[in-house]
Amino acid sequence: MDLKKYNALTSLLLAIIVGVGLTACSSQPKLQLLANDAVIVAFGDSLTFGTGAEPTESYPAVLEKMIGRQVVNAGVPGEITGDGLSRLPEVLEREKPALLLLCHGGNDELRRLNQQQAANNIREMVRLAQRKEVAVVLIAVPALGLSLSPASMYHEIAKELSIPIEEETLSAILADGSLKSDYIHPNAAGYRRMAESIATLLHKSGAI
Repeated sequence: MDLKKYNALTSLLLAIIVGVGLTACSSQPKLQLLANDAVIVAFGDSLTFGTGAEPTESYPAVLEKMIGRQVVNAGVPGEITGDGLSRLPEVLEREKPALLLLCHGGNDELRRLNQQQAANNIREMVRLAQRKEVAVVLIAVPALGLSLSPASMYHEIAKELSIPIEEETLSAILADGSLKSDYIHPNAAGYRRMAESIATLLHKSGAI
């Protein structure tokens, strides 16, 4: 193969790779623009509560400053998805959010609870919000193991219910010792990284 043909082929392959990457990035479902006075509820367990950092360093507190919207921290340390499902209706009724950031399932994994039931609970939480016309962003939690990759249920739920998902950041944070307070919780820098990733997703989805 001569140099011109090689360069042309290389350029074509790069264009295909970039195109596929852009398609993947743009494939997230879009959200409606949030009003300036919109309320966002961050719902979950200790990862939402901010265990391992000061209250002002939790990801909801940092995100609130980044995006200029109220972000209510509705995280309960140690909560499993079944309890979260029971708690969510009252939170939605009280806060009346426009957007729900849902980060749940880690404690089901830690306690070796049935993962199909956990998936069903998360799915029903999303549906509860959607029935009240509350938009949802799903935040995937890494599964136990060396790879720290999120359980497949998160991607499946997001695809099934057509909601945006952040499925990489927590895995990256918990794989980096400088971003952790212990083996399952970020530190202040980790929560800031989490907030930055969610803010980026909200911008790309059209919510901000």
